[in-house]
Amino acid sequence: MNLKKLKEAEENFFAFYPKGFEDEALQLIIKRHNTAKIGQSVREMFAPDRFARTEEICENFAKVVSKSSLVSLFEKPKVRDMVKQMSMEQQDMLAIGLFELLHANPEKGFEILVDVLSTYKLAKWSIVTLISYYYARDKEFFIKPTTTKDIIKFFDLQGLVYKPRPTYEFYSKYTKILEEMKSHVSPLIGEDNAGFTGFLMMAMK
Repeated sequence: MNLKKLKEAEENFFAFYPKGFEDEALQLIIKRHNTAKIGQSVREMFAPDRFARTEEICENFAKVVSKSSLVSLFEKPKVRDMVKQMSMEQQDMLAIGLFELLHANPEKGFEILVDVLSTYKLAKWSIVTLISYYYARDKEFFIKPTTTKDIIKFFDLQGLVYKPRPTYEFYSKYTKILEEMKSHVSPLIGEDNAGFTGFLMMAMK
């Protein structure tokens, strides 16, 4: 990690936004993404006791993708169609994957989710990491391919090889480095993890 570039990015960020993400100049962007409100809904939709209703879990998965500004418009109808076309067995597996990801064994859940989505050619980083990010915005990260590749290159992150197919191994390594980077900047930047990666994205422009 290039700490010098990170600290320079922090200095430049506060030169434009003295209050960090509380700054008035950033409120329009924050309001557009609405991550706090969606995050609250996701914690309710995917609470442990909701997983007794498999069909509802799958429908809620499609709803969150549809509402999110983080997912491309191109992918949203594909996810809606996927949920409608799924067999009961596939719905069960999607629900199991989400339960494991959020409440039990994240690595197992991640892999199940990738396997299920692969059937529909939807095993994309943005879709696989969306729910866990909203569920725990201060702990989990939303992975956007182009931004991720640029961050790795710009900040000289060693030992990471990005690949289009999501793997928990990469997610784990990459997010540990992002957590370390967060520890070197002000909390006014790093409270929401999508905000933090947004800060890194701004630093590269």
